[in-house]
Amino acid sequence: MQDNQSFSVHAGTVRGLHFQLEPFAQAKLVRVLAGSILDVAVDLRRSSPTYLRHVAVRLDAQKGEQLYVPTGFAHGFCTLEPNTMAAYKVSAYYSREHDRSLAWNDPEIGVKWTVDLDAAVLSDKDRAAPNVKDIGPVFA
Repeated sequence: MQDNQSFSVHAGTVRGLHFQLEPFAQAKLVRVLAGSILDVAVDLRRSSPTYLRHVAVRLDAQKGEQLYVPTGFAHGFCTLEPNTMAAYKVSAYYSREHDRSLAWNDPEIGVKWTVDLDAAVLSDKDRAAPNVKDIGPVFA
């Protein structure tokens, strides 16, 4: 188990959608320590009846709710307030070799983000992430 924290200065910061390949695939338990996020999980398990469907849940520090993201899902979030801190426990350690990204605004997935597409604050890695049609099957 690994415990991670992420701090975002700006509202509208998008992180993800991220996942790791086997044998370092991760389940995640996400909560917000300060501010609020729209937390998103996308099912990448090809054999699942919910393949490529997503859930989007608002998490904030005041309510203290958490979201469990199973292995086989891509995960990402958008900060809804400035100075937002998210914490997430993961079931496997980070592996650069197995780390993958999926485009946060992939139309095939259709997440309704709370930020204008042109105003999102993104890392170079997330900006360059491929669409799901370009990555092929990831999980059985």
